[in-house]
Amino acid sequence: MERTKEISHFFYSQYFAEGLKFTLGCIIPLLVCIYLGYLHEGTLISFGALLVGLSDTPGAPSHRRLGMLSTVGIGMLTYLTIVHVNFSVALTTVVIAVLSFFFAMFAVFNARAATVGAMCTLLMLFNVQHELTAENNWLHLFLIVIGGLWYMFISMSLVQIRPYRIAQQELSESIRYVADYIRLKANFYDPNVDIDSTYLKLIDKQVEVNKHQESVRDILFQSKRSIKDTTKIGRYLTLVFADIVDLFEQSMTTQYDYNIIKSTYGQYGVLIRFKHVILKVTSELDNIAYAINANKMPKPTYTFENDINRLRDAIEELDKKGVNTIPLKKVVINIRSIITYLENIYSYSSSNFGSGIPKEEIDSASQFVTRDQIDWKKFRSNLSLASSMFRHALRLAIVLSGTYLVLNLVDFSANGIYWTLLTIMVILKPGFGLTQERNLQRLIGTLVGGIIGAAVIFFIADVNTRFVLLICFFLAGYSMFRINYIVAVMFITPYVLIMLSFHGTNTLEMVAERVIDTFLGGAIAFLSSYIIFPNWENAQFRDNVRGLLIANYRYLSQAVQILSGNELTVTDYKLARKEVYIASANMGSTFQRMLTEPKWRQKYTKEVNRFVILDHVLSSHSANLLTQVNQADISSYHAEHVKLLKKALSELNKAILLIPPNDDEEAFEPKGEFPNLNSVTQESEESKLITEQLQFLSKISGDLHKITQELVNRVAELEPDERVDLTNG
Repeated sequence: MERTKEISHFFYSQYFAEGLKFTLGCIIPLLVCIYLGYLHEGTLISFGALLVGLSDTPGAPSHRRLGMLSTVGIGMLTYLTIVHVNFSVALTTVVIAVLSFFFAMFAVFNARAATVGAMCTLLMLFNVQHELTAENNWLHLFLIVIGGLWYMFISMSLVQIRPYRIAQQELSESIRYVADYIRLKANFYDPNVDIDSTYLKLIDKQVEVNKHQESVRDILFQSKRSIKDTTKIGRYLTLVFADIVDLFEQSMTTQYDYNIIKSTYGQYGVLIRFKHVILKVTSELDNIAYAINANKMPKPTYTFENDINRLRDAIEELDKKGVNTIPLKKVVINIRSIITYLENIYSYSSSNFGSGIPKEEIDSASQFVTRDQIDWKKFRSNLSLASSMFRHALRLAIVLSGTYLVLNLVDFSANGIYWTLLTIMVILKPGFGLTQERNLQRLIGTLVGGIIGAAVIFFIADVNTRFVLLICFFLAGYSMFRINYIVAVMFITPYVLIMLSFHGTNTLEMVAERVIDTFLGGAIAFLSSYIIFPNWENAQFRDNVRGLLIANYRYLSQAVQILSGNELTVTDYKLARKEVYIASANMGSTFQRMLTEPKWRQKYTKEVNRFVILDHVLSSHSANLLTQVNQADISSYHAEHVKLLKKALSELNKAILLIPPNDDEEAFEPKGEFPNLNSVTQESEESKLITEQLQFLSKISGDLHKITQELVNRVAELEPDERVDLTNG
């Protein structure tokens, strides 16, 4: 049943929808042209559609339209430039260097701009052939542009027909990642699971959660048709997303020293019951995700009342034995809060779930969207070897132009030059770890795909059957493109080989040639990432460390406002929370990449690992504290709370001061005023919980300060020529 559900979910997903859209955009022109006897022209139209399609990444419709139009416009200029210099190897080498550098630098703007730059680079490489000149290829440009505009028409038409479909699919994917995150947290209640390895997996999953939540924000809040109109589906999706983000935060608020939890309660067998209930919660989240993806209203599959009662009964049994069960009671409260969010989401299925979104949510929605505008000052400020993007762009320019020149000098085949350059462009990434990973994926995918393609051509002579397989391979390849790159390449490779067989190419020779070209391009990309302006992550993490400390300080400092008796607005709270999530995801991504680098480059892995885990614990307890103080009566606050909070923030500030800002970064301003509250001799139960949380936060903040100091000291131990300057950026 679960397998069937997963398969069904895939066919409803954005990934399959993208693959289907790609197939319609690229294959329909090809079919029409083949029917009319213009195979070559159909291939060019299909190529134009593919270029624009790959630049059509998820996001607000206006952003997608701008990205596609930019690909068409800049692509035309790129084509005209390259065909005017194709007669000269020397001139072409220079143009490849200049354009590839320029397009790679688009990444300083945003991810969409980076994709546009990559597509223009691909168009340039596709047309690096001596027989292509300005005099005889205006028709080629016209056909490529027609293909791009055709794909734009399909993409924008689908948006008009089903304006909320992309938001549904992305929200569904976001919910599934939250479920996976909570599923990992459930392992903390399994006595047989290693705590440290689970933490690392949890941090990796948090990166994915943040990525998809940012995508949902972009789609929902940047689209005029999402929250500003009065349609039920727009309100529904926004309300569900708001609850899912709050649910995700709630899942983070239960945070303990799980080694102590295991040693204290593991012998009684109660922890595994908690794990089973939490796993039921994740199944319910999956159920909601499946329903939204299938354009249905979700209906509950579990009732949790009996599960909660059984947990409470188990806790009462421990109470009778004299065991301290306060931590377990907190976990039950947390699970109950998460279930409340699930019930809220199910309540929206009612036709009378509410006539509108709260006004504050509408008015403040735009504040939650990251606006990456095309700022040429940002471009100029990155023209320095200190910038990882600049180093990558320089490396790509040198490698692509150098490889083109050398292969021409040794009289390499035209197709061989194209495949080798294409492989380098696809594999070579800003960081060594990403280059290594993509290299392995492409090599394996090409090898397996080459075997599949050769088998199809060797054993299947019927042209119609081949064409059907070609469409299937194309659809499967581009449906898997963002899920599993190895599988995508494994399907795209036989598609290309079958296509070449229709052009009369000796395809078996082409299989061998493509595998050789891929290995050659992969080897060049891998070696260049080692020796040409390498980007080692241990030299890039400074900004992430500082940004994460500042985000945590601002998040925790909101408690000062609450203790002062001032109301904390939902918008201010959620904005601070969002900054913590983004900063944590950036730091987690950096740490992931550090672990993929050669052992001899992993100089700070131990310290960064400890920093990342402590940060996760701190942000979780900060969320718990803010929830407690926001719900507590103002009479529960006293002077000791202010003292402990001040100490925690002071420790974070000391850690921030260890890493001064860059020249173009604003100086950080810590909190200057704290409320004067009365001392108390006897605390209420509610007040005691706040005190305990603040005591723990003071300790964790101190630990973060210490590990930051250790990191700075570790850097200072390095030789000057290897030094990573944490103090000067």
